[in-house]
Amino acid sequence: MLRLSVAILTGLTLLAALAGASPACAAAPVSPPGTASSPPAASASSQHTKGCLESGNGFLRARIRGALNLDIDWHNGEIECDGGARPDGSGIRVSFAGPLQSDGRRLRMVFGVGAAKEGRPGRELATNLTVIFEGEQRLFATRGDDRCTVDELEQERLGALGGPKRSYRIVARGFCISPASTLNGDGRILVSRFDFAGTATFEDVEPDAAAAAKP
Repeated sequence: MLRLSVAILTGLTLLAALAGASPACAAAPVSPPGTASSPPAASASSQHTKGCLESGNGFLRARIRGALNLDIDWHNGEIECDGGARPDGSGIRVSFAGPLQSDGRRLRMVFGVGAAKEGRPGRELATNLTVIFEGEQRLFATRGDDRCTVDELEQERLGALGGPKRSYRIVARGFCISPASTLNGDGRILVSRFDFAGTATFEDVEPDAAAAAKP
């Protein structure tokens, strides 16, 4: 089996090539908080360095049906989240990784919100969705922005104002009208609704770096 980090990178690279945007065997169970398969409780000293948002108000909820039937209700302390501008600059990408299972598997969901701008609210934003089962070499992707929509998007500034690096709490809710499928098309899932609060960080590009990046 490929190492976990290679599997994630490969899935994301394949998705970018197919969709121009940011990513079935038995499914890894998504355990509700407090079950035996949840990771051990962190010590008091480590709780401040883990989780989604330092403010404690990050979350992800989603309803998935199809090849997998999952009702996700993840809370701040049991998840990891990250985000920023999409690679092509066409919006914001926000990622959530759920609780890590004892066998090393976990579920990650990546939302690529098209036309979203740093620091600005938005409505009815076309969204690309990728659902990755880490440790199983399996992912589902909408491969485009026309199957899911963020009804409402809000951004709350975090930390000090100004500076070359700026972080926001990203709050959104939405739905999908068409399923996401595996890369070979042999499995489908529909995320009929989702809402989340995560984070995105934007950083100014130095002029020299920007010039070097041009072909």
